[in-house]
Amino acid sequence: MTKVVRAYVALGSNLADPMVQVRAGIDALAALPETTVVRNSSLYRTAPVGVTAQPDFINAVSAIDTSLTPERLMQALLATEQAHGRVRSMPGGPRTLDLDLLLYADLQLQSTLVTVPHPRLHERAFVLYPLAEIAPNLQVPGRGDIAELVRRCADQTIERLPA
Repeated sequence: MTKVVRAYVALGSNLADPMVQVRAGIDALAALPETTVVRNSSLYRTAPVGVTAQPDFINAVSAIDTSLTPERLMQALLATEQAHGRVRSMPGGPRTLDLDLLLYADLQLQSTLVTVPHPRLHERAFVLYPLAEIAPNLQVPGRGDIAELVRRCADQTIERLPA
């Protein structure tokens, strides 16, 4: 029997009706094999990071229970992005749908396909705020308490959208 683990996936979009894209991404997570969506955060509006000459993003985080390996889960996330029209023209550029594997249980892994915890998770309010909303007592492997990580990003602009 395959072990089921809790994983967290970040969703983001700033093209082609971003709220619709993020909700479609959540639906796509629910349709993955061997995977159940346990909880979804609110939607958040955030300014772009890095490449700033682009529209604001809509972001969310989903908690999932899955028996997919981290590699198979990452492959499924990349296929979902592609199915939703994701084009990787430049790093940090605009996108229809971005799905990032943030955490996979308490695993620390770096491979050619996936790194968990996500290498920039601890620096990004657009990931930390929705993650803390759905997992307020979370300990991020190698980084510490989610509440402390959120405090360190207090200078980043983020707006929780009404339900």
